[in-house]
Amino acid sequence: MGLALKPRLLILDEPTQGLSDGEIEGFVALVREVAADATVLLIEHNMQVVMALAHRITVMDQGRVIAEGTPAEIRADSTVQQAYLGAPADG
Repeated sequence: MGLALKPRLLILDEPTQGLSDGEIEGFVALVREVAADATVLLIEHNMQVVMALAHRITVMDQGRVIAEGTPAEIRADSTVQQAYLGAPADG
């Protein structure tokens, strides 16, 4: 319904929750199509989807920003790894 109005900004909160792998593939394709003409703000925990779609990522932990950057920068960020993957702190 929201796409029918051709928005300039589309905000999606956990849109892949409960979708099958095939449905997620269709969603990713649709977002890429929409993003050609609009800004898409995606709030998502499915990191494969985030990394496939995002140009810029902001990562939050307990209400505070812990990292911002490109997908490659976020993948390499030790603070993000520790917060979300339980990686040991550098030391």
